[in-house]
Amino acid sequence: MRSLSVAGFIAGFVTLLSSAATAQIRPSISDSFRLGEEGAALCQVQMRPADPALESIFDRGYAIVCRDAAEPVGQVYALRDADSAEARLAARRAEGAACEAPAAATLEDLGQVRRIGCRLNNRNIGYTVYQWQSGDTLYVAQGLAGYDSALRLALRSVALDRVVPGEVEIATTEAGDPAAFAAAQAGTLDEGQALTEAYRRNNAGNYAEAAEFFETLISRSYEEGETANSERVGEFLINQALQYSNLGRFEEAEAIYRRALSIPSASPTQLRLRRNFRTLHLMNQRRFEEALAVVDAPLEESLKPADDITAAVISEDTASEINSSDDLSRRLGGETSERLTETERAVILDAQARQLRGTLLRVLGRPDEARTALESALAAIASVRNGRVRSTARLRAQALTELALLAEDAGDQGTARNRLTEAMALMETQYPSAVATSAAKARYAGYLARRGERREALRLFAEVVEENSNQASPRAGLENRLAPYLELLLDEMVSDPGVIDQFFLATETLVRPGVANTQAVLARELAGGNDEASRLFRESVNLSRAIDSARVELARLQALEDADADVAGRIAALQTQLDDLAAQQTEIQAELGQFPRYRAISTNALTLADLQATLRPDEAYLKLADVAGRIYAILITPDEATAYRADLSSEDLTMSVQLLRETISFEEKGKLLTYPFDVGLAYTLYRQLLGPVADRLATARHLIFEPDGAMLQLPLNLLITEEAGVAAYERRVGMPDIDPFDFTGVAWLGRTTEISTAVSARSFRDLRNLAPSSAPRQYLGLGENVRPGETARDAGRPGEYCSWPLAVWQAPISAAELVTASSIIGQGRSELVTGADFTDTAIEQRGDLDQFRILHFATHGLVTQPRPECPPHPALLTSFGSGDSDGLLSFAEIFDLRLDADLVILSACDTASAAGIAASREAGISGGTSALDGLVRAFVGAGSRVVVASHWPAPDDYDATRRLMTGLFEGAAGNPITGALRGAQIALMDDPATSHPYYWAGFAVIGDGTRPVVQAD
Repeated sequence: MRSLSVAGFIAGFVTLLSSAATAQIRPSISDSFRLGEEGAALCQVQMRPADPALESIFDRGYAIVCRDAAEPVGQVYALRDADSAEARLAARRAEGAACEAPAAATLEDLGQVRRIGCRLNNRNIGYTVYQWQSGDTLYVAQGLAGYDSALRLALRSVALDRVVPGEVEIATTEAGDPAAFAAAQAGTLDEGQALTEAYRRNNAGNYAEAAEFFETLISRSYEEGETANSERVGEFLINQALQYSNLGRFEEAEAIYRRALSIPSASPTQLRLRRNFRTLHLMNQRRFEEALAVVDAPLEESLKPADDITAAVISEDTASEINSSDDLSRRLGGETSERLTETERAVILDAQARQLRGTLLRVLGRPDEARTALESALAAIASVRNGRVRSTARLRAQALTELALLAEDAGDQGTARNRLTEAMALMETQYPSAVATSAAKARYAGYLARRGERREALRLFAEVVEENSNQASPRAGLENRLAPYLELLLDEMVSDPGVIDQFFLATETLVRPGVANTQAVLARELAGGNDEASRLFRESVNLSRAIDSARVELARLQALEDADADVAGRIAALQTQLDDLAAQQTEIQAELGQFPRYRAISTNALTLADLQATLRPDEAYLKLADVAGRIYAILITPDEATAYRADLSSEDLTMSVQLLRETISFEEKGKLLTYPFDVGLAYTLYRQLLGPVADRLATARHLIFEPDGAMLQLPLNLLITEEAGVAAYERRVGMPDIDPFDFTGVAWLGRTTEISTAVSARSFRDLRNLAPSSAPRQYLGLGENVRPGETARDAGRPGEYCSWPLAVWQAPISAAELVTASSIIGQGRSELVTGADFTDTAIEQRGDLDQFRILHFATHGLVTQPRPECPPHPALLTSFGSGDSDGLLSFAEIFDLRLDADLVILSACDTASAAGIAASREAGISGGTSALDGLVRAFVGAGSRVVVASHWPAPDDYDATRRLMTGLFEGAAGNPITGALRGAQIALMDDPATSHPYYWAGFAVIGDGTRPVVQAD
């Protein structure tokens, strides 16, 4: 069965989307337009019809919003009555800036313009004004001087009424996070524009961005006096939930949907939104039978308990208000934005339901019924304004695609081809350069590949990869479409080995764990050392996180149903705080613009040659890609590269990893158990994953492994490379009085190969190129908490339902490994913090953490949750301190530490696990659902180049963990981290008592393990 084409649907086609090809955009009649060339969007210009500088319906005002800046960085105006307009703007500028006299400057296309240099009064930041007059109209671009290239391009575009080509060169920090950019954009728009942009991004397949817009709309609704039971809030909630579902964040989507469902409603629109969301949410989870039952059920069953409500709450006027921007329409002076009535919305939402039903029927093997439903959906769309509602383009394209699949299955290839090309043309017209358009193109390329038209299929697939190689956001809906491309390239490699470059580029478009982005940010921060620019960079990143964290808390408070005066006061204080933080962060971004290393034109894709140039002669880089249920791999050395499909499916891999982990560490009735390791499965998995390159792996001293799928949860070192040791073990355990936990003699991959774990090729390359830490001291060891008294938590934060019980603090980890490591390094170069000094508050308050190359924590890691219904909040356990201490160094608190470390060692349980959505959002970052996104990501964000973390509970038996950790330091100075760890692991492998992988295999080196443990003098 071919994969579904439904993951990118929207919950309701309820607004006009004014998208058009960039070449056709006229700023004078557009809500927004981008600045600069194709590629990663760095700046956007957005209409601001309510700008106080506008006086007549002929005046136009815009905000300039740029990536990583929390506020608009400037404004653009087209103002009639030039003389009065110039005086008006000058008076407004004088309130906040000191400006020089105008000077002449030259801009391409415009010729001579006036340039005014200013300094902001409240901070010594440059501010620039450009003015150009044509007839009686004054065109002005003004804003922070660090965004000069954006100001100039924006002025030219508005004055010429066309989007002019050019480069935007600005400071960036977040390595290309479109979702964060979307949050900043959403904050500058009025509600009508924000809603339009939310649906546009939704339709375009940019779900993370759309989620940010809907969250902003929810927050604004509360600010404007809407209650948590408002139907308007309900509509926004349903759409936000769908974005998370489309991104695979099903639990979070379900929670948001429950909030929407709790709002009483009998609105025809609300009922249809609820039904369609539920159907889509189930389809995204591949629960097709359940989804069909929902879409076939009477509409009233979507109504949550308000049975006494019999009339629609949203009136026709209200619906029209939601779906238009009257002020914008007045200022454009032309045709008003297309308004959909309540009845039209219902027709389109019902058409979507028919389309979903058709898709489900096709998947469930009922083609005739499916065809009828899909054709009915297209007919219903055509019945609304003769089919000229542009916002239905995505829906029509999806229906056409489904009909194409039906035609292909029936052998009608002409109809199939026509339907697919029509769908692709619709998307390219309405959503150029969007991920959904790329997915439509990839779908057609896949069809061509199935028909044997390989050349054209390869060409189209290459275009898709190029269109998405510069994007850093999740490419939901696109990844699975690339599987046919990878298959084609594998076939092509037989006769043309050079196409492996394209194979590598294709795998680079796949979603990686969130820690990859955090590593990229760290690499940018430290690229020039710890100078003033680096300080500004880090301050901007921290402010961005603080802003996002405050937004999460503000949304939580605004959603409270029984808010009192205290909550209202906290909301007001948070809103003020947000405004202050946003202003500070934007100004710092402008300051960063003066440092060339932080200015970016675009994010260029990493090529295979780039990665090969990073590798050393005795190294290999192994990259896995889990795509459409298949596991692909590419092994890269400095001189060559080999790609192949592994001999197992994603499902097989998940099962194998689960079974292996269950023989290592398994919790049963609250007790941790270890079983004899499944050596046969470990050898089979080695052959399936690495068999095609086993001979080349054998020549690599150092292997950099980039895992994907289930392998994010399993260290590679415990795979077995030779069958002889497996057979010997199996013969041995059949004998009487033989210990089944004795695995000496087994050929573990980790015995012969040093292994580093990478989370993306780009972040590995960037971190490898970083200079080592400049910290003057070598080592800081922290651990062995004090057992608390019964009232310890009362001394800090009051106990909560999801807090950990005090019993957790009653079994401290011994500081023995810290003492040993410190003595090896030397007391004058190291420091220990244990017992009562080892508190969360003391660590947070230290101002010298960046003075240590190595931080070594020996304590408990709390990475799950105290109760199943509580969200995970990863933390390291500490002693209780005074004040508001809670005895935990949390994920967010770790992120806020200031480190300059080459190495952080987390000698604790499960520290290589995920963080969870809740903890990530509280820390002001996105993601968090992948392994390695928990405490590892937090310490990378704090400033560590390499983290050593565990995949399962750290064993205390046979002193195994202490022997591993101290073994790291016992080698010669200059010993690489991976080499030192491998040496310690071999000692445990060779001891029958600790030869089980539970004792030696759990710790992984995340980052470039060739950095030395202890620097040579």
